[in-house]
Amino acid sequence: MRVIVVGAGVVGTMHAWHALERGHEVVQIERESEARGASLRNFGQIWVSGRAGGEELDTALRARELWEGIGERVPGLGFRANGSLTLVRDARERAVAEAALTRPDAAARGYKLLGADEVRALNPALRGDFLAGLWCERDAAVEPRTAQLKLREELLASPNYTFLPGREVREVVGERGVRDDHGDVHTGDAVVLATGAWLGGLVRELAGPGLPVRRVRLQMMQTAPLGEPLTTSVADADSFRYYPAYRSPALDELTAHQPQPPTAAAHNMQLLMVQRADGGLTIGDTHEYEHPFAFDTDEAPYDHLTEVVEGFLGRPLPRIRRRWAGVYAQCVDTSRVVHRQQVREGVWLVTGPGGRGMTCAPAIAEKTANELGW
Repeated sequence: MRVIVVGAGVVGTMHAWHALERGHEVVQIERESEARGASLRNFGQIWVSGRAGGEELDTALRARELWEGIGERVPGLGFRANGSLTLVRDARERAVAEAALTRPDAAARGYKLLGADEVRALNPALRGDFLAGLWCERDAAVEPRTAQLKLREELLASPNYTFLPGREVREVVGERGVRDDHGDVHTGDAVVLATGAWLGGLVRELAGPGLPVRRVRLQMMQTAPLGEPLTTSVADADSFRYYPAYRSPALDELTAHQPQPPTAAAHNMQLLMVQRADGGLTIGDTHEYEHPFAFDTDEAPYDHLTEVVEGFLGRPLPRIRRRWAGVYAQCVDTSRVVHRQQVREGVWLVTGPGGRGMTCAPAIAEKTANELGW
């Protein structure tokens, strides 16, 4: 079988990976020299902790297993089973964490509520002010800025893999074929369009105007090296408001009586923080849903994130080295892990994982391969 994959972000690359693993020939086409979208502009988190129970959690747990196996083969991914701590600062936030422990799938996530001293023993860099921390053992991380490059190096070692960068696919031709903007036609037995947040042009033409996927914009930043290990990923209790796993009467009580700070509320914010291989911290993020998106970044969310992080660390942040904005595609029905649609005979569109792309991509691609009988 010959598989054509359009898009070299993490979702497209994982489709190429699974096809190659199953013994097929793969041609992967990317309009940039390398992917430059959401697959690089994220935390690199394999984030199990907040996923909705059922299909979403099952997908995340399977992807976590796959990431670990791929990480053993491709050390440059920087896979590490670092877990995460969601820090709580008062009784209402703690009640939400306690409610999470009663979920029937709490053990599968590796949930445990730690007191402040236990948090500091697990992650000594957290010397600031907090009451407790919800530990999730199954969370992990990779290096987002280099993961695609390292995966590509591994794929290129196979004679059955071809990477064609700098080519934009303009047209589906015949059965299971695409034409790029060089005029070349690439045919196969299956075509997967993993175009990320690129939802116009050919995607709109193929899927129609009712594509149930929206674009979401975020802001993030990265610091200079912290100078000490941050042994886990870190979140604040605003993530309880964002992730479906934490829905409970305790969360209703929190949201009713304890609103977010104005900046966090205005920008749909939560704190997520991961230490990079160079010691710097990736920190975010915001969520903007209404078009047209701003073309510039807003400084107020960065100020808010800095205040929250410094409160947890008990020390000033290192100098900010980078700030950026990104855009990802999300299913309008956020309970769906991904939008998978046959748009022509043998041509499939796979998009809209939302903020779950980095977490779930290996399992999303595996399911595509299974459903298409690769």
